[in-house]
Amino acid sequence: MPRWYPPRKSLRVRAMVVGRSNETLKAIRRLRRRQGDHALLEGPHLIAEALATGLEPESVLATPGFAASASGRSLLRRLRRPPLLVDDARLAELADSDAPRGVLALARLPRTGPSELALGGSSLVLFLDGVQEPGNVGALARVAEAFGATALALAPGCAHPNHPRALRASAGSLLRLPIAVEATIGALDLRLLPHDPLWVALAAHGGEPPGAHGDTRPLVLALGAEGPGLSSAVEQRCALRWTIPLAGGVESLNVAVAAGVALFALAAARGRRP
Repeated sequence: MPRWYPPRKSLRVRAMVVGRSNETLKAIRRLRRRQGDHALLEGPHLIAEALATGLEPESVLATPGFAASASGRSLLRRLRRPPLLVDDARLAELADSDAPRGVLALARLPRTGPSELALGGSSLVLFLDGVQEPGNVGALARVAEAFGATALALAPGCAHPNHPRALRASAGSLLRLPIAVEATIGALDLRLLPHDPLWVALAAHGGEPPGAHGDTRPLVLALGAEGPGLSSAVEQRCALRWTIPLAGGVESLNVAVAAGVALFALAAARGRRP
């Protein structure tokens, strides 16, 4: 259950930091180069979503203008630690996005493998194979959460879910949905034992329309990048192949759009709303 902290009557801030040698600023620059157990949360919406899940940022940087605004005061009062003030130029330099909207935060967000996922006989897992665009990973997490998926599993070679673009595109879903990284076919199958999961490939050609399949086992829906598609190992593991019928000269859909269509069709076939 998320922790709740009473609002403070006044906002405490630390002195404005302008030196490039500040340790917090150096940690954020390192994070921009590689992802690991920490994540950069950019903008008030993503930070608010993190706080709502009980995730407390280790450091928060805010501009004086944001800290003085009504929305800024409302958000920053929810922090356990006071924010660090930086000028607009320094915040823009540190952010991945073009418009961080006056605030960003550094938070510890470790990711584990499939063995830590809470899965059972009715699980629905999205398995991403070679999805290297961080924005697509974030959008897929948002789609997965919207349509009631149990978890998102990322095979080796996928973009990291802690990438700033992935987190922004997920609109908070990557903070709430169970995520597994470095997920192999064998590791996911082992985690789903003894339920014998049904693997379904979502492919551009050669499959049946997504939806009903008459199987009550846990379902793993496998999706690849828009160009290369699924690897041969994943294709071989899949017992079913779904293809979304397209009109006109459209060759394929963005992977997140395709996932949304397939998951909506699956929910409709199961006779429930997402």
